[in-house]
Amino acid sequence: MASQSSQEQISVWRSFLEVHSAVIKALEKELIEDQSFSLTWYDVLTHLSEASGARMQHQALAESLLLSRSGVTRLVDRMAEAGLVCRESSPEDRRVSYVVMTQPGRDALDRASPGHMHGIAQHFVRYLEAGDVALLQGFFSRVLDGESGG
Repeated sequence: MASQSSQEQISVWRSFLEVHSAVIKALEKELIEDQSFSLTWYDVLTHLSEASGARMQHQALAESLLLSRSGVTRLVDRMAEAGLVCRESSPEDRRVSYVVMTQPGRDALDRASPGHMHGIAQHFVRYLEAGDVALLQGFFSRVLDGESGG
């Protein structure tokens, strides 16, 4: 591909950013209205639910959320105050800490998921036409592979 981007390519980039922003804002608004917690909290709970033992090392969680370690610390503090997660120290290495989903966290995720999945369908999936899924998945995979050095 040419090193200089065309106006059409830049327009697609801007459209991608606008779509991402609009969908995230809509999903965030719905989660706050329906469950009184943010999309970021939902993301944390989802990552933990998919992890072995519903626990992740603090640093791994930060990397998966694309947040700084201090940003995740503040986020986890608020979620722990709400009873959705707790912290555990590693018995093998004092420098390592884990974020663990609590039962109230699991319950909150279970309550939020149906509405959130409906929101994803309403604000994104319904606009996909035949062939879009394979095309977009292929494109996103190329971008991620290229940016991760793969």
